[in-house]
Amino acid sequence: METFPSSIKRRIKTNNSSLYDEKTFYKQFISDLQNCNKEVIIESPFITSSRMNLLFPILASLSVKGFQVFIITRNPNEHEWKYVLQSELELRRFENAGIQVLLCDGNHHRKLAIIDREIMRRIKSKSLTCKMFNFLKYTFNNL
Repeated sequence: METFPSSIKRRIKTNNSSLYDEKTFYKQFISDLQNCNKEVIIESPFITSSRMNLLFPILASLSVKGFQVFIITRNPNEHEWKYVLQSELELRRFENAGIQVLLCDGNHHRKLAIIDREIMRRIKSKSLTCKMFNFLKYTFNNL
């Protein structure tokens, strides 16, 4: 397997979008969340306490402001035993903060975030966002 020299940046800019890795993603994602105006949809199979220590305060503050916040995730019973309790605990925290939690059965693994239905995977195109919503079979009223 070919490896890249360490001098290559971890963030790649392509036309109208940016690609991030696990080391560069969260700084930009937090900035995007802080600039949210009305709605956040996060779809992630893994809800761990370590990750939520970073994200929960921001998501809870959005919910307090009256923004709609949705977390779509894997059913905790489908996790390895060491993550079941963490996932259940964090999902309860979300619900107690007024964050809507939707559970998926069937070993759900998709990861994406939609903020104000305009930013999705760092694509700033309403047309492409609508196409992705159609593909995912989500409804998108008020676009």
